[in-house]
This record gives sequence, C-alpha cells and structure tokens, in this order.
Amino acid sequence: MGMTEQKEVSLEETFQELEVILEKMQDREVSLEESFSLYEQGVRKIKFCNEKIDSVEKKMLLLNEQGELEAFDE
Repeated sequence: MGMTEQKEVSLEETFQELEVILEKMQDREVSLEESFSLYEQGVRKIKFCNEKIDSVEKKMLLLNEQGELEAFDE
C-alpha cells in the first residue's frame, strides 16, 4: 500500500490491521519468511500511526488566558 493510499486509512482501521498481523504472527504454521514480512508490515503501520498521532497533536488547540483558541506549539 502506497503512502497516498495509507493516509486515507483511519487510525482505528490501522489498529485493526495491526491486530490481524499480530494474530497471524502467533500462528505456528507461519513460515519464518512470512513472519519477517508480517513484522515489516507491522512496523510500517506503527510508523504511520505515530505520524498520524503527531499530526493530530500539532493541530490540538489550547485555550489561552483570554479564552481564545490558539494552535498548539511545542
């Protein structure tokens, strides 16, 4: 899945996909090669989640002393 396609997927969907990957990795019938492939897919999905969460954090709004909303800056 390319990055442009990946960005349209919600965090919830990505978490569900990670759960499926974890379940597959726990299957004793999965080959070593497939385990590495699943691991790689999982790492990419976790990276996507981290980037999405970072983006959301940067968009968070804080209430300033005057009661106005302003962008969250680190």
